[in-house]
Amino acid sequence: MLRCFILLCLLFTTTAFAASTPPRTFAEAKKAGWKLYAANPVEFYCGCRFKGNKVDLKSCGYVPRKNAQRASRIEWEHIVPAWVIGHQRQCWQRGGRKYCAKVDATYRLAEADLHNLVPAVGEVNGDRSNFSYGWLPQKPNQYGACATVVDFKARKAMPRQQVRGMVARTYFYMADRYGLRLSKQDRQLYTAWNRQYPVEPWERARNQLVACVMGRGNPYVGQVDLKACR
Repeated sequence: MLRCFILLCLLFTTTAFAASTPPRTFAEAKKAGWKLYAANPVEFYCGCRFKGNKVDLKSCGYVPRKNAQRASRIEWEHIVPAWVIGHQRQCWQRGGRKYCAKVDATYRLAEADLHNLVPAVGEVNGDRSNFSYGWLPQKPNQYGACATVVDFKARKAMPRQQVRGMVARTYFYMADRYGLRLSKQDRQLYTAWNRQYPVEPWERARNQLVACVMGRGNPYVGQVDLKACR
């Protein structure tokens, strides 16, 4: 698993950054996401490698919990769920996600923000649903060697240690960028994760790569050099 993160860091630091137009929709964001991860595809929740949209379960010791078909494919996960973004906007009350994507420009941009989008094992993405993140006492054993935990009764998920800091910094970025409200409990949790799991080279390099597409970085991760995009 550590090797995957080292490879990911090497990818982000050696890839020629290509400036482009930011995605305007979730569909465009997913297309951009495939390109961002094409050279060294490693998914978010378990550190599994993938080819195309097919997950190499053996690469991370993943054992399907219930849905082997969904576990075998990659899906694009919003760290801050679209449900959370939408429920703080009037459009969602009128017609849900599709309606928001149709009529609300701010929602559309938030849904398509690549800083908030990561590839994930489909089964874990489905299990996490729109649950908030949190500390959970359970030992990770739902998905074999995958260290992510989902508590369906508590409606919470705890990502593996390697990405908790990134989760926190993504929440802070999305809250600032799109005016999202964070509960006191969430803000305390993410402040703790941000401190306990500081920015690592692979995350800083990912921030630079995403910035070359979005035209801006996540300031909670660090500064980016847009002049380096080519």
